[in-house]
Amino acid sequence: MTILTGTASWTDPTLLACGRFYPPHANDAESRLRHYAARFGTVEVDSSHYALPDPHTAYLWAQRTPRDFIFNMKAFRAFTGHRIPLQALPADLRRDWPDAPASLYGDQLPEHWRDELWRRFILAVEPLRMAGKLGAVHFQFPPWVKHDARGIARLRDCARRMEGLPMAAEFRHVSWFDGPEATQATLALQRDLGVAHTVVDAPQGMDNTVPAVWEATHPDLAVVRLHGRNAAAWNANGPASSSRFQYVYTPAELADLAARVRKLARNAKRTQALFNTNYEDHGMRNAAGLAAALAAV
Repeated sequence: MTILTGTASWTDPTLLACGRFYPPHANDAESRLRHYAARFGTVEVDSSHYALPDPHTAYLWAQRTPRDFIFNMKAFRAFTGHRIPLQALPADLRRDWPDAPASLYGDQLPEHWRDELWRRFILAVEPLRMAGKLGAVHFQFPPWVKHDARGIARLRDCARRMEGLPMAAEFRHVSWFDGPEATQATLALQRDLGVAHTVVDAPQGMDNTVPAVWEATHPDLAVVRLHGRNAAAWNANGPASSSRFQYVYTPAELADLAARVRKLARNAKRTQALFNTNYEDHGMRNAAGLAAALAAV
């Protein structure tokens, strides 16, 4: 049983600007990652959600981190049902569709494009897999992917394409866990597909949040993703939207979470707790605080 704590980014602009985590000499990509990896055992790559990752960059990440360090890669948004700016797609594909709309959903892409995007994404994570450093590819589905026939088909398609690679799923619509029956159906589906369930800690009471369901669906991996509890800012728009990630968990909250994580970890070989409170150094403070609370349990 292994428990790792970390954050959902290590290069957020507000983190770099605050100057409280990285020392002055950690002023480039390599030194920042090395500094981070000396303090935490895992991290989530957020940039792979917005654009296809580069295999060489993934190779460098593997080289610059300790032998037992673990990366989770967020799945590219074309796979999860998010809207995609055309400019986020590879230039060679864009040239094949000169009159394409400025933005579109992955389902609107030509089928051979979708297949090619999947091929390139899986190729890009291969250096981490070969190094034994790929924890999971994390599929964060948007709130409009619901627990219905279409949503289930999307999850099944992703699991099919990810065969042989570790996959974790995070849902953002309450229907996936709306009552005991839906909850058990969702957990059973993930077990059947070999998908690791993501325990979500986030504000409650809205359609685009889900309850924290402390269950593991894969014997090798359990994932806890913590977004903070800033309910007032969760659905903020415009410049204020970034404030949803401004949250420092209290010692009492971390102690409660540590007990829950410990219990969850009995059901998986590795448990990763990742803080998505990516404002300044909030994520690092939270991850370090949880690690300390876990040591005290």
